[in-house]
Amino acid sequence: MPPRTEADVPGLVERARAGEARAVARLISLVEDESPRLREVTAALAPHTGRAQVLGLTGAPGVGKSTTTNALVRELRSLGKRVGVLAVDPSSPFSGGALLGDRIRMQDHAGDKDVYIRSMASRGHLGGLAWSTPQAVRVLDAAGCDVVVVETVGVGQSEVEIAGLADTTLVLLAPGMGDGIQAAKAGILEVGDVYVVNKADRDGADQVRRDLRSMIALADRPDDGWKPPIVKTVAQAGEGLAELAAEIERHHAWLRETGELQRRRTRRARAEVEAIALAALRRTWGDVGGHAGLDELAAAVAAGESDPWAAADRLLEQVRG
Repeated sequence: MPPRTEADVPGLVERARAGEARAVARLISLVEDESPRLREVTAALAPHTGRAQVLGLTGAPGVGKSTTTNALVRELRSLGKRVGVLAVDPSSPFSGGALLGDRIRMQDHAGDKDVYIRSMASRGHLGGLAWSTPQAVRVLDAAGCDVVVVETVGVGQSEVEIAGLADTTLVLLAPGMGDGIQAAKAGILEVGDVYVVNKADRDGADQVRRDLRSMIALADRPDDGWKPPIVKTVAQAGEGLAELAAEIERHHAWLRETGELQRRRTRRARAEVEAIALAALRRTWGDVGGHAGLDELAAAVAAGESDPWAAADRLLEQVRG
């Protein structure tokens, strides 16, 4: 297989801004692969970002996240919006591979040039997203998407990272799945801006809505004036999607009017800068675990001749020196 040619980053960015799907795909691949050109990519994208509305969509497995994303994209397209979708799939802890099956459920939009869908593997990153998701959002933003939808792996105990990435976070639940308990355990009562009871044609949907409303009232949410609405949908049939899109737009208007949109995006940028700086520090310090003196220090701790804190101090001194 011939080696891949060197990327023309400025050219790729211009072509992506013109709506060329292959250029968008190449830029996201450079981001995912942590290319040596990554700094050049982000610098070229920066002047063209900050325009897209970023929607995060999360919920327990089985609530219909991909089906809802598919239906929501259809609704947004009916409103004339260009849409990008980043669907994050879990990576196998054994092979490192991922099924990337969300695209199978979104084939309705395969021929629409104003919809870009990309599946991404989490590659072991916790939080429900892939490490490169924020940079991929930046690519789609610069490429002219009005809305970027980020669908997470599926929320569990800690996968609420999406709230730090999205302007508006949608949390999905469904009747008959014990989601009231799951929501309370996962902490998603604190991160949702709009709650969606999907599969609302099933028995128990009204009870889920009542339970959810009660739990939101008791949750430790920020006192910012926004009261999260609860929307009932049947995504498979396209029911409730117009109301959902209206609530998303109402929240975005509230964000702009109150200044919360800028505050959220500043917090997002702060976290991203901090993460890049910490990664650089780790690279600068190198592989502490492979340092020659670590085994000797560990043996001293195991023998009771040293404590772990003192041993860690000595290891840091050796690495620095």
